[in-house]
Amino acid sequence: FIVCLICSVSDLILIFAGIFLFHFFSQYSNSIIELIFNIALIVLLIHFIYTKIRFHNKTIDFNKEFTNNSALNISFKTLAFTYLNPHVYSDTVLFLGNFSKNVLPNQKILFGIGASIAAFIFFYLIEYLSKYLSKYAQSKKMWKIINVFIIIFMSFLCFYVAGEIFQVKFNLLNLF
Repeated sequence: FIVCLICSVSDLILIFAGIFLFHFFSQYSNSIIELIFNIALIVLLIHFIYTKIRFHNKTIDFNKEFTNNSALNISFKTLAFTYLNPHVYSDTVLFLGNFSKNVLPNQKILFGIGASIAAFIFFYLIEYLSKYLSKYAQSKKMWKIINVFIIIFMSFLCFYVAGEIFQVKFNLLNLF
């Protein structure tokens, strides 16, 4: 429960940080900042896709011993894993911030609330279904299927962001 709560609240904070960050830069600066954010996002996406492809055939060891940890120890590990993980920033701040820039200003809060509710549902659903799903998660074939799905999904996101980059670059060229 505590891991889901920490992850969900962290996503809520980072989702709204991304929404307001993109909103701020879209109102008070030119498109160069947006271009930099989009390039950073596409670099992270390409790195993520490359890593998934590179480790696609790697063997996973499912027979690890787990120790019983205190709630405080689990909380610190969860906070460290959350905020030191670069993917949390690409997923929440960059992805959702980028997608929110096309939402009307008065609807950005609703967009953030909806994305945050989805994060809460996702984390708690995974947590409470984990016992049932664990028998499938130990299958090497299932992990290969999951990885292929992730690679395809992230590739579509990469093409979407690349389209955004070309649109911003075209808009910058029209300024000169």
